[in-house]
Amino acid sequence: MSIEEAKKLLYEWVESPGLRKHCESVAASMAYFAKKNGEDVEMWTVAGLLHDFDYERFPTMEDHPYKGSAHLSEIGVDAKIINAIMSHGNHTGVARETLMQKTLFAVDELSGFVVACVWVRPDKNINSLEVASVKKKLKTKEFAAKVSREDIAQGAQELGVEIDDLIADVIAAQREQAESLRLSGTV
Repeated sequence: MSIEEAKKLLYEWVESPGLRKHCESVAASMAYFAKKNGEDVEMWTVAGLLHDFDYERFPTMEDHPYKGSAHLSEIGVDAKIINAIMSHGNHTGVARETLMQKTLFAVDELSGFVVACVWVRPDKNINSLEVASVKKKLKTKEFAAKVSREDIAQGAQELGVEIDDLIADVIAAQREQAESLRLSGTV
């Protein structure tokens, strides 16, 4: 599946601008990490775009990401993408074995958190966001309260990186796509 096809599917299944933006920010992080690790950028980007594409239709842990993954299988999407999507939630019981699976889990919550950190900045610009600011917000349980700090920490651990480095990379990923993600203070 191409990135364009994945975006089309995302927009067919997801009406919420916030969920679309989340999937696009995760895709930006996945593309960044694929480039950094010499992996297939298109495949990793598609996994990021589609990791939550079924959530609006099937928001329960009994259905998400199972229903979406079944649909992706039916339309012939690569099993590596489906496996990454299936492993991005701890509730599925699917082990994260590949670098793509581990990265998707690691950047899912953190990408959304970084976007939230930008939204509360006076300039609304990711270019002025620093790692220390994100770490400070992580300690404030009331800020973006639905974001799992435990998953962020676990993701860094599974990747074998320091949390500061993971945050810095996700910020860098979002900076690369700042215009399309509307994180450059212009909107």
